[in-house]
Amino acid sequence: MPGPSTELVQQLYRTPPDRFVAARDAAVAEARRAGDATTARQLARLRRPTVAAWLVNLLAIKRPELVADLVQLADALRTAQRELRGPRLRELSAQRRAVVGALVVEVRKLAAAEPEAPPAGRLPLAEVEATLNAAFSDAEVAEQVRAGRLLRAASYAGFGEVPRPQLRLVTGDEEEQEEERPARRPGTQRERPEAASRTDRTTSRTDRTTSRTDRAAERAEQAERAAQRAARAERARQRRALDRELGRAQADQERVEAELTEATAQEQDGVAVLDGIEAELAELERRRAVAEQDLSRAKLARRAAERAVTSARRRAGEVEAAIEALAAEEGDADAGVGAAD
Repeated sequence: MPGPSTELVQQLYRTPPDRFVAARDAAVAEARRAGDATTARQLARLRRPTVAAWLVNLLAIKRPELVADLVQLADALRTAQRELRGPRLRELSAQRRAVVGALVVEVRKLAAAEPEAPPAGRLPLAEVEATLNAAFSDAEVAEQVRAGRLLRAASYAGFGEVPRPQLRLVTGDEEEQEEERPARRPGTQRERPEAASRTDRTTSRTDRTTSRTDRAAERAEQAERAAQRAARAERARQRRALDRELGRAQADQERVEAELTEATAQEQDGVAVLDGIEAELAELERRRAVAEQDLSRAKLARRAAERAVTSARRRAGEVEAAIEALAAEEGDADAGVGAAD
């Protein structure tokens, strides 16, 4: 028979209660538009859970492996209760307290991750814890918790497996008496001595079992308190050790910060010196360029002077040759005049 998918139902039951009705109605409308009347009717029958039930459903949907461990432990605990196995019962009772405490912590974490969950101070964690404890006593509550479709919180004050819906400790004899009393006739109200004796023995055994269970629970609570005290002492020791480590770390931090300050100052001094050297180098480079230009001009002037000297020497040679030629001509002329005389 067709119907809503498991994923859709889980999506609705992990929706915060204040938005559940709107989300459900939207899913119903979508199913009707798709022509799936059966799914629409089944979705419309879903009821809004309380905040505590929503938190338990959130745990079952998002952390099913933890809830599976709870259901398994609840089955073992009910079996030990029925068989009255004292040592096993004490062991499982201690496990139950540890598991419930861990699940309540996980519920708080899951709620903190939900953007529209109530504030942490308004979470009904006591009702969540009571529901988880009730799951250990009632298989039907455990199954509802496992399925993630719980509508309201359950509660149970006591120990062991109990009949629904009261969720309180009732022995088998008491249950039969409660069921048989309305059907008895006035003449059958008195019991025979043997039946009374058997009832007294059964009641005595029940009282002894209850007393042992109470003592075991008290011892387990004392052990749990001792473990809590030891855990607090260990945390205090770790805190002192961490405080000492913090003091050493802060001293090291101050030392390296001082070293960093000194190194930073030295770096700044080095940068200033380097800047000065670079400025001097720039000035020397400028002066070098000017000197190179002066040298180039001097070289050009020297070459021009050398050319002028060469030209002057050549001209002087030419003039000297002309003078010598003129002198020779004058000597020849003087010699011709003397001969004529």
